[in-house]
Amino acid sequence: MGNETLRKDTVLSVRNLKTYFYVDKHTIVKAVDDVSFDVKRGKITAIVGQSGSGKSVTSRSIFNLVDAPGKIVGGEVILNGRDVLKLSGFQQKKVYGKEISLIFQEPMSALNPVLKVKKQMMESILLHRKIPRKEALEQCRQALLRVNLKNADTILNQYPFELSGGMCQRVMIAMSMVAHPDVLVADEPTTALDLTIQAVVLEELKKLRDNGMAIMLITHDLGVVAQMADDVYVMHEGKIVESGDVFQIFDHPQHMYTKTLLSAVTEGGKRIGESD
Repeated sequence: MGNETLRKDTVLSVRNLKTYFYVDKHTIVKAVDDVSFDVKRGKITAIVGQSGSGKSVTSRSIFNLVDAPGKIVGGEVILNGRDVLKLSGFQQKKVYGKEISLIFQEPMSALNPVLKVKKQMMESILLHRKIPRKEALEQCRQALLRVNLKNADTILNQYPFELSGGMCQRVMIAMSMVAHPDVLVADEPTTALDLTIQAVVLEELKKLRDNGMAIMLITHDLGVVAQMADDVYVMHEGKIVESGDVFQIFDHPQHMYTKTLLSAVTEGGKRIGESD
């Protein structure tokens, strides 16, 4: 019964994922090297590590977005019971965006510069759901307001190049929200945002979690992990070196790399995210 419950709660299961970069005939960089983890419904699962640890390559591998000279050489990405890497390109298109969405780390390059925000946001809804355009537009407007873009009507009619990096980041987050995916993969979602806006966005992610969405949060920021995460996987040099719930990781770290990360974010003996 316990295993059955686990399978039911696990929306995304990554198993033995390997993504290598073939730099030249003699050099192979194992960016993701036999990585396994689970993302559960109604939980925020954090993948944490320093730059170059393989976190972002892992997220791009899940969406089959690895560019040459990189290549997924092994493993499974099981979403709602099926390996999406084995689906045809047409089948993948139906899954990505509907069942699983990605908030890119670089929103300026992820948004189409020659299409208005309105068109891009509405496409993310209408591609997967049959609702009137007027209703879709209102959902887009409400999503922008939720990420503190108060002049939502103006932004909907602008092009991405007319917006700041932080505004584009919030547009990307709003687009992911309106799609209502089963799993939301957020790759460093608050890096371009000031602290006030960061707090708003993190609060919205918590609400999505509380409403049953599975969220995979990729970050180097252990302060954010302390505030947000339920489960934590620590990544180093392409491998998961430690995992556990957020209390285990922060209070009883086992791996030396985890201990080093935690020691870097302590101030006066008090960890970030800890209250008086």
